[in-house]
Amino acid sequence: MPQIKSNIKTMEKDAARHAANSQVKSSVHTAIRRTTEAIAAGDAEAVKKAFDKASSVIDSAAQKGVLHKNTAARKKSRLASKVNAMGK
Repeated sequence: MPQIKSNIKTMEKDAARHAANSQVKSSVHTAIRRTTEAIAAGDAEAVKKAFDKASSVIDSAAQKGVLHKNTAARKKSRLASKVNAMGK
């Protein structure tokens, strides 16, 4: 545990950032999971709705800097591939 005041403040800020980033990452994982569950169920309308929501959440995470832009693009691409494969 740091004794210096500035280091204590830095640790507090790090903890707050970690909590906020974890929440965003969790929402990304949840959105992706809901999309894959809709694909497994085979409901086309639910898949479209879930995919749109997941894309939005992933883009938001990338915009906030929680995910790297290439990571976000990769996640969206893989999800889109699953959605498109369902249609065939």
